[in-house]
Amino acid sequence: MLHLHEINKHYHKVRLFARKMRRNPTAAEVFFWEKVRDRKLFGTKWNRQFIIECQIDSTQTKYYIADFNCHQHKLMVELDGQIHLKQLEEDLIRTENMNQFGYTLLRFTNEQVLYHWDEVEEILSRYIKGGREGNNIR
Repeated sequence: MLHLHEINKHYHKVRLFARKMRRNPTAAEVFFWEKVRDRKLFGTKWNRQFIIECQIDSTQTKYYIADFNCHQHKLMVELDGQIHLKQLEEDLIRTENMNQFGYTLLRFTNEQVLYHWDEVEEILSRYIKGGREGNNIR
């Protein structure tokens, strides 16, 4: 059983990692952030490298860092680079876990964001304006 001190220690490690990722974004993350920051995308507020705390049970807390999060719609966006080709199973488990906690997780490749923004924006529009039409839209 984890003690409160150990949980806080783990959270602080996750928070430091999220801050490090915010300071070292990929080109796709910079591009996406410029498109959504300051409520530019349909008036929705977005956070980047946002920590989501999920209480698994009375003794276990899991922290996820979303590349981008829109709290209003419980929507997470992940931008997948080459590494995600090697961790498909982990990504699927993460998506299922987020769905269980009421989030929808949309995944886009870096190339989609950088070179096909109109398509990405259309998918986000359908979700944001039309509600939850499906999980893990790609």
